[in-house]
Amino acid sequence: MDIASILSVVVAIMFVSIAVFQVLLSLGFPLGEFAMGGFHKVLPKKLRIVSVFNAIILLFMGFIFLQHTNVFHAFNFSSTNIFVWAITIFLGFNTIANIVSRSRKERVVMTPLSSIAFLLCLYISLS
Repeated sequence: MDIASILSVVVAIMFVSIAVFQVLLSLGFPLGEFAMGGFHKVLPKKLRIVSVFNAIILLFMGFIFLQHTNVFHAFNFSSTNIFVWAITIFLGFNTIANIVSRSRKERVVMTPLSSIAFLLCLYISLS
């Protein structure tokens, strides 16, 4: 395994962990101050539904990176490059959004997570 493959496993683990967090949010756990601007301790029903979709998207993102670095060979996409770059760019913007969040908890916890994920994905994208 090369470094990009190892990093894609790390990224996938991060995405799965954040997906679990999103599922906990969707189930009504009082973790809302760490997500979506931190306006709610417990997310309202509409945002809980958003959290379910976020979890699914995060799992897909992890799968894409594992596929991109040939760690996982379930489906043969013609190219994952566009997906990998789109996810990387999204994480860059997400990091900026976390930095300027009004929620101190979101800034302290999610900014490092998203910035590390962004940097790892950027490395993978460039390799």
